[in-house]
Amino acid sequence: MADKPVKANIFAAGAVLWRKAPDNPEAVEIAVVHRPKYDDWSFPKGKLDPGETFLTAAVREVQEETSITGRFGRHLGGVTYPVPGHRKLKRVEYWAAEAVDGDFGPNSEVDVLHWLPIDEVPDHLSYPMDRMILRRFVSAPPDTRTVLLVRHAKAGSRKRYKGDDTLRPLEAKGKEQAAALASQLRIFGADTVYSADRTRCIETVMPLAEALGVETGIEPLLSEEGYAEDPEAARARVLEIASAGGTPVICSQGGVIPDLMAWWSESAGVTLPSARNRKGSTWVLSLVGDRLIAADHLDSPLPKVAN
Repeated sequence: MADKPVKANIFAAGAVLWRKAPDNPEAVEIAVVHRPKYDDWSFPKGKLDPGETFLTAAVREVQEETSITGRFGRHLGGVTYPVPGHRKLKRVEYWAAEAVDGDFGPNSEVDVLHWLPIDEVPDHLSYPMDRMILRRFVSAPPDTRTVLLVRHAKAGSRKRYKGDDTLRPLEAKGKEQAAALASQLRIFGADTVYSADRTRCIETVMPLAEALGVETGIEPLLSEEGYAEDPEAARARVLEIASAGGTPVICSQGGVIPDLMAWWSESAGVTLPSARNRKGSTWVLSLVGDRLIAADHLDSPLPKVAN
């Protein structure tokens, strides 16, 4: 009888950390790190700690191994590979992250960091899977803008709520999601906040708005009723927010987001990944200028992988 397939049971995350070359802002350099324990060269990465998502682990590992804070952008997907000497598979998820603060200093995990031009990186990497991630990184422009489209967090049952449904608040789980979203969205550089005119939407982004010290822009067109009444105007408003610069967060409802994303991706020629658009989920949209070039989906800001 054949052995059962082995599922990944070790989980890790990291990033392709990049910057504009100090002597040429038109060129890009990528960080490659040396780990003396393994005597290898790779991108910064490491295993998830209990209670972490892949994304939060990637942020922490980049900071711990390089002392550099990255502003995260496109999801570069993952790689799965066997762990030598064990009947185990390791899954590593990667993001593109622009270096925005900090300077490298040797530490217990990494003793050398090289900033290299893109064409020199493949020859410095020790593993084929890292070169695969590099190819995904260079498949699109690195210097993108981000728009974050959030479905409101859990707010109980519409049928069981007595009163004006526009005022239905978040339940306890939804407040937990909202708090986690405040941290998650800042990883991508969130700096402005917009919400449909529903209490549950406004409360979903309230912790983020408070942390940023900004007002939440109320958008009636992005409620289910407003969108259904005039979808063209609602889509135009989203594009207006997206083109205003910065990294906006837009919170809307389950009756809006799937249709909006289908329209936007089709018009841009972008294939969407499979997504259930659950409450508290986020679309991370990457734009070059005003053109959508990639769309990634984060199912939940709360951890779901058992460590």
